[in-house]
Amino acid sequence: MQTWSLVSISVLLGVVVRWGVSLNSYSGAGKPPMFGDYEAQRHWQEVTYNLPVKEWYFNTTENDLNYWGLDYPPLTAYHSLICAFIAKTINPEWVELHKSRGYESPAHKLFMRATVLVADLLIYIPAVVLYCLYLTDGSSRKKVSTLFCFLLYPGLILIDYGHFQYNAVSLGFALWGVLALGLGWDVFGSVAFCLALNYKQMELYHALPFFCYLLGKSVKLGLMGRGLFLLVRIASTVLVTFALCWLPFLSDPSQAMQVVRRIFPVARGLFEDKVANTWCSLNTLIKIRSILSSDSQIYLSLACTLLAVLPSSVRLLTKPTFWQFKLALANSSLAFFLFSYQVHEKSILLAALPACLLLNDLPLMGIWFLQVSTFSMLPLLLKDGLLVPYVVTSLAFLFFSIYLLSALEHCSEEELRLGTYRKLFFCLPKRNLAWIVRWKFYISVAAMAGLSVVTVALDPPSHLPDLFPVLVSTTAFVHFLGTFVHFNIVQFSEPPNRKSQKKNN
Repeated sequence: MQTWSLVSISVLLGVVVRWGVSLNSYSGAGKPPMFGDYEAQRHWQEVTYNLPVKEWYFNTTENDLNYWGLDYPPLTAYHSLICAFIAKTINPEWVELHKSRGYESPAHKLFMRATVLVADLLIYIPAVVLYCLYLTDGSSRKKVSTLFCFLLYPGLILIDYGHFQYNAVSLGFALWGVLALGLGWDVFGSVAFCLALNYKQMELYHALPFFCYLLGKSVKLGLMGRGLFLLVRIASTVLVTFALCWLPFLSDPSQAMQVVRRIFPVARGLFEDKVANTWCSLNTLIKIRSILSSDSQIYLSLACTLLAVLPSSVRLLTKPTFWQFKLALANSSLAFFLFSYQVHEKSILLAALPACLLLNDLPLMGIWFLQVSTFSMLPLLLKDGLLVPYVVTSLAFLFFSIYLLSALEHCSEEELRLGTYRKLFFCLPKRNLAWIVRWKFYISVAAMAGLSVVTVALDPPSHLPDLFPVLVSTTAFVHFLGTFVHFNIVQFSEPPNRKSQKKNN
């Protein structure tokens, strides 16, 4: 009973923080003609409510795709339609065709913020609670502490409630998939992940670990017996779930192909803004987009992504345990973020979810990565007027997560999973590696704080207008690349020797 009371308090505090951030500005507020992501979400409600399904993804006289045209899979469109019905009931002006463009009012802002919170409460937060209670180790206090830190992660809160998006929906479905697989409900997990993929195509970042885990498990059970039965059930479930999600578009092949073209816009180029991935960081030294053709950029990106994700995927395929699955999720999403095509800065949230899953197992590394992931989005957050929420939520997360999870007190070489490093690198100093990692963490936090202050307080040189965003993205890139290497090494090391791990496997 006491545990559930603490869970309720943690959830309540998480909701309070979310609503506090939502009281600030949002992407594109008062900035015509395109406004921002807030207007994109509102416009999708307008389009889905007023136009027939066959026109949602097509450029027509009534649907100008150059003005925030739908570019997410069907489940996002259905979600927009549900919100539109509610909006129409409250105030028809909010979704009036054409005339509602750029609509801004306190009442509408309250409505839009409420839709994000409701989605969080229905999908994301319950999955977080169940995962922390049933699939993490330790005492009830440690489980609740992990839950609170999970819910306090600033990156997701700032983007969904400040910048304004519904990332918690797709991440929530993915988390339900993780939870189901951890509990042995493989078919339900497949359905949940299919819903995540049909809500946002970026969930492809997590697709290979789901595929390799389920295939590896089926092979382990025997493809001439129980394993084959499991594989057939999962394959049937995936096909049926996709068919139901795409049903309105399947009668006409051109409709389905147009949706595919919209959700994979390769014409946009290798990258847009200052993103903390390989291509954007490398572009400061080598102008890749000038040297290589568009097709060459796509092939290079695809090849590098597959090579980066291959070791982790093969390891999971041969050792389909839940521990390996969580690490593969982190490694796959980081590989996609670092090397794939047309990455947005907000895509780091897809790598942040697996890091949250590892908070209980690798607290310091998880906290460190999550802090950097929030910092990597600093230019975007400043553009949206979210400086104060960024500072407050980042400091709160850093303090509570380190304190509640005892991240700095319990970080020996064994707990940090550093033993493999001594086997790989014989020239490492004899000094305790955990001591070195702690000092790197302190220096890293100081560097992020310093760059944050400099970015806000100083004007860049006139001949280097993008100096500070480039410094932020490059600094974050170095951290992400280091985390990617570390998690791959951890995945190939021996698994933790825990009773609960045996139970989950």
